[in-house]
Amino acid sequence: MNIIVCLKQILDPEIPVRDFRVDNDRKEAVRGAANLVTNIFCENALETALQYKEKSGGADTKITALVFAPDSGEDVLRKALAMKAEQAVLIKNDGHAHPDPLAVAQVLAVAIRKLGSFDLVLVGRESGDWGLGQTGGLLAEELGIPSLSFVDHIESAGDGLSVKRQTDNGWERVNAKLPLLATITNNDQNVPRIPKTRDIMLSARQPITKWTLEDLGFSAEAAAEIRAGGSYSAVAELAIPVKDVTCEFISGDTLEQKVEQLAQKILDVTRAL
Repeated sequence: MNIIVCLKQILDPEIPVRDFRVDNDRKEAVRGAANLVTNIFCENALETALQYKEKSGGADTKITALVFAPDSGEDVLRKALAMKAEQAVLIKNDGHAHPDPLAVAQVLAVAIRKLGSFDLVLVGRESGDWGLGQTGGLLAEELGIPSLSFVDHIESAGDGLSVKRQTDNGWERVNAKLPLLATITNNDQNVPRIPKTRDIMLSARQPITKWTLEDLGFSAEAAAEIRAGGSYSAVAELAIPVKDVTCEFISGDTLEQKVEQLAQKILDVTRAL
């Protein structure tokens, strides 16, 4: 089985607010002191693929990590190789830092076809920066295959897969034929593993395939449009939330007076809202 895991590199969402910066003109977050990390749901997807390979024997299963990113995306792929993915492919994004999900899906679809035959495509349910959650469904449409969302477990079932997915009311178990795309969410069982030091060192020596948009066959006009970052949506405003806290002491000679004063303050605030 050939499994393709699509990854995304984002600003570390766990950084303190004091280290977070916003470009008011471009309406986007800038790196500042933040590290670049692999999107956590993408790591859940990779862990799900690795667990499937281990439980199914692994001899006939190949996992390929794929990322559409600047040169810094190589760090994401090195970690994937350290976690025991067999192949890593970087599609160089030398244009807009945040291409829209449709453009990303189109690029990934062409790259996946260039890799050859595939059985299963896994992506994170959403990204930890913008959180749109659209790339998976759009990629399935571009590839012409069915998709399942919010999947947290995959196992073999005859000539297909048995897939467990989260819903608003619990879980569903779905038997699916291949090829298939699944967007992966997190659970207690697919927490990403920590690579061993030896595997991290070995991953630094492994080759990474690198493609440009032109290598994938995009015309000059199409490549220019993707690099320009045109989108069907626009950010109206982006700002860091400001938390304002005030404290006021309730006065009174007796407990009853203090309770009455507190009740009046609550009533005044409620009316103001």
